[in-house]
Amino acid sequence: MTEPLLVDRAGAVVTLTLNRPESLNSLSVELKEALRDTLGSLAEDPDCRAVVLAGAGRAFCVGQDLREHAATLESGSATPLATVTEHYNPLVRRLAGLPVPVVAAVRGTAAGAGASLALLADFRIGGPRTTFLMAFANVGLAGDTGISWSLPRLVGHAKATELLMLAEPVGAAEAHRLGLLTRLVDDDELVLPAAQELAARLAAGPTVAYRAIKRQLTVNSLVEALEVEAEVQAICGGTEDHRAATAAFLAKQRPTFHGR
Repeated sequence: MTEPLLVDRAGAVVTLTLNRPESLNSLSVELKEALRDTLGSLAEDPDCRAVVLAGAGRAFCVGQDLREHAATLESGSATPLATVTEHYNPLVRRLAGLPVPVVAAVRGTAAGAGASLALLADFRIGGPRTTFLMAFANVGLAGDTGISWSLPRLVGHAKATELLMLAEPVGAAEAHRLGLLTRLVDDDELVLPAAQELAARLAAGPTVAYRAIKRQLTVNSLVEALEVEAEVQAICGGTEDHRAATAAFLAKQRPTFHGR
């Protein structure tokens, strides 16, 4: 039986590939649980210093497996959207909380919860066929999988309202202009290699500082921001990476980071 999630390691970079290409990587319970559990393991893995999230085949991820969801609706369940609290919310907490940089290789369509997952990454690489679709309203739903938090941070409140309520596709060039894509490459076949190249660059960087930056960027008030800045700078200031990089700067040399 084909695994719904492929895990590939290249040095300190771990590539996670959603592997249901026949359904455009729609999110079944099996795939959601595999991704949730793998992210939990990677959070505790000292050998993992960057993660790439990709989709097999011609799409990144079209979101919830609607065939599976329709079966739940037909079953008469009193809580047909229980997957939000059982699967999506824990998955989002683990993805957003990963202590290492995450790069999404968004080849093809990212729709619904698939778009939500891509937007939780720290960086997103796309190609000519990349399309984002905040599809929730098209099936009579509000957003989930963290999109009500991530989307306004990327595009602003007004644009997020438009994208969620009108639920119209956003092509690659517009996605890049809006900031949904960090980088747009010329060929769809280059999306994954470009994402892995960026992840390798990040994996060679100051891991402790990156973890601190990620934490800082989740803060919502100035007072909390100042408290977190003081706390994480004290941690970063005590690292070997910081001391060595400062000495390298003064010696006009390129620093080498070891993540400690």
